[in-house]
Amino acid sequence: MTRVLYIDHYAGSIAHGMEFRPFYMAREWMKLGHEVTVVAASESHLRQRNPLVFDDWTQELVSGVRYIWLKTPSYRGNGLARVRNILAFVRALYRQRRRLASTFSPDVVIASSTYPFDIFPARSIARLVDAKLFFELHDLWPLSPIELGGMSRWHPFIVATQFAEDYVCRVADQIISMLPKAEEHLTARGLRPGRLVYIPNGVVVDEWTECEKNPLPGETQKHLAELRGAGRFIVLYAGAHGLLNNLGVLLASAERLRDDPVSVVFVGHGPEKTTLVRAASDRGLENVSFLSSVPRSTIPALFAAADCLFLSYAPRPLFRFGVSPNKLMDYMMSGAPVVAAMTAGNNLVEECGCGLTVAPDDPDRLAAAIRKLAALPRSDLRAMGQRGRHAVQQAYSYETLARRFAQLFTSAPKPARARPDSPGETTV
Repeated sequence: MTRVLYIDHYAGSIAHGMEFRPFYMAREWMKLGHEVTVVAASESHLRQRNPLVFDDWTQELVSGVRYIWLKTPSYRGNGLARVRNILAFVRALYRQRRRLASTFSPDVVIASSTYPFDIFPARSIARLVDAKLFFELHDLWPLSPIELGGMSRWHPFIVATQFAEDYVCRVADQIISMLPKAEEHLTARGLRPGRLVYIPNGVVVDEWTECEKNPLPGETQKHLAELRGAGRFIVLYAGAHGLLNNLGVLLASAERLRDDPVSVVFVGHGPEKTTLVRAASDRGLENVSFLSSVPRSTIPALFAAADCLFLSYAPRPLFRFGVSPNKLMDYMMSGAPVVAAMTAGNNLVEECGCGLTVAPDDPDRLAAAIRKLAALPRSDLRAMGQRGRHAVQQAYSYETLARRFAQLFTSAPKPARARPDSPGETTV
């Protein structure tokens, strides 16, 4: 049995909403006999519902998984308020490090908060109990805010983030990356060869199959049924409507498909939705419709109502390190073919043969790919989609991914380091 302290600022759960990976990993590790504690901030912009926290330290069991919520200030957007929230969580980890070490006595400490600053208190906790120190890489910071957000390399926040990333590369006993092509970059920052393992996001197969019985909300079900009854080939996008989602290329391809029996359906919300709705109206695109988000439990029914599912990333150099979108795993699990408009360091759609891929800035080729899918027999579409579903079930279920991760608890090397004095009592 390994005692794991899993630190993720934004960790959610099935009770709170995104992000789900820490919860699913923890639940699978517990099935394997490990003891897991998730440490997260009380406030996260990703969750649908944040926990009720009144003290600096609040413990809660969520479907059997133990959470420690550390109180942090609320925020909106990506401005100074979010930076204050980040710093408050890192400071709270430092203040509670002896309590965390002495209460849970972890064998493995995992720092996993998108940004790399939690590596500092995580290492302090690990040294207190001579635990292995893991870092779980979601995104490459500071490259993400530089290349996606346009921040200067000399901005104080970027300089601090670069220092933290370099520190990760020096001190982490193991880096678990969700990006398949990150090793070369991190090696250049000081990571020792062989210390990085690629473990992407996945799907909980049992939850998906259980949810396949849940019906869609009435209006959504009615609209999609009407399109199906009219003999339309339904191309569906579900998720956030933001700049990086590159939904303009799908709208432009819909304009090219206005004379084809094809309907494009956008489901969800986001900052770009108003712009997209207005553009579709201005262009008179009667083959485009916009629907509200649906409960996560009805996602299987939503995808089952489509003929193909759309995924795109705006063209950005950062994606050379690869992508690991939760959306793609859900798409593939649905058994529907995928049409992807993207250029990245990896391409699971091509690898699994579960759809077609075009460049992210070419609506003509995207329209041609949709026409090609629409012309295929239903049996061919089903076979294409089933290749994706089989790949997810075999290699990308959280049960499989968690087992691979758990093997590192014992196999990952731990460098010799002096053990400091044993942890004392709670220091707040």
